[in-house]
Amino acid sequence: MTETNKVIDPGERLLSEISKRNMTQSELSIRTGVSPKHISTIINGTKEISVSFARKLDIALGENSGTWASYQAEYDSYMAEMEEKNGITEEETAIYKKMKDIVDYFLGVKIMYNNCGIPEKIIQLRKLLCVTSLTVIPKITYNAAYRVQVKTSTAVDPYILFAWQRLCEIQTEKAEIAVKFDSKKLSDSIPAIKKQMFETDPNTMIKNLKSIFAECGVAFDVVRHFRGAPVQGFIKETDSGKVILCVTIRGKNADRFWFSLFHEVGHLLNGDLSTRFVDFDTVRSEMEDNADSFARDTLIKPEHYKRLLEAGNYHDLTYIKRFARYEDVPHWIVIGRLHSDEWLEWSIFAHEIPGFQWTDN
Repeated sequence: MTETNKVIDPGERLLSEISKRNMTQSELSIRTGVSPKHISTIINGTKEISVSFARKLDIALGENSGTWASYQAEYDSYMAEMEEKNGITEEETAIYKKMKDIVDYFLGVKIMYNNCGIPEKIIQLRKLLCVTSLTVIPKITYNAAYRVQVKTSTAVDPYILFAWQRLCEIQTEKAEIAVKFDSKKLSDSIPAIKKQMFETDPNTMIKNLKSIFAECGVAFDVVRHFRGAPVQGFIKETDSGKVILCVTIRGKNADRFWFSLFHEVGHLLNGDLSTRFVDFDTVRSEMEDNADSFARDTLIKPEHYKRLLEAGNYHDLTYIKRFARYEDVPHWIVIGRLHSDEWLEWSIFAHEIPGFQWTDN
């Protein structure tokens, strides 16, 4: 709740009351005869206090009969007034509920605050996404850069996609970028970027990549993937001349991560920055094909790869590892390429490819 709110959410009030009594949520669940989950959902503002539970709270907390029912009624009245005042429609509420996964993430990382009802969370989300109503999101002008791509993929939810893009902006807005985007510097930095493929700690790898990209005028980060936004990456040039480059770890396999990263670098070096867009997994175009070619040829020299195939020894792991050392890439990069090009079955040597697991810091 903000300081200007006069009515406290019953969940926030309940948390305050049990804290005063040095009572845990588990103890309250025992005293009231409801599950700990039930208590948690009320405190988090995702469930109202029912009439029957209000009676139990009055007893468990030593309050006069009707106290907690009056708290809920007072808050319901306030929420109805707030909803009407702020023009929150049923359509906007439905959009908010569809965005549950990414909203839960915003709450978890404290981009939004909890312990309040849906109307207040919708208002928070409006401010976060810089819109006066969630319903206007598909009409936003800069969304047009990938609107055609949205139509080609039925798995895309424009609201989730819009929020995911905003998450990319939020995660990179604090990056200290002292120079404008320098494509030559980025091109010269490719060996240093490739070197990070050998880093075994993902957190160190990402930290090093951020530093390398920053020297090229690029704010880089890895952003969590959400259902409804089947994307590989996102690039955008800011008004200050800084470039945002974000990739996901969708698919988890390290070889796919690195291919996606170099695919986005390919877009930057191919001059695609003027097209502000989100990169989808399933959309094909000449621009996408060129970025794919850049990624493939940067990871493994095409003439060398051709000789590998002609030699026919790619079923031999020892030979693959020797070839990878020659290319100065991890051997699982070669395996991933052979999988992708269908020279190897996906199950062959799959255990050699490391995986990334998302964790919320």
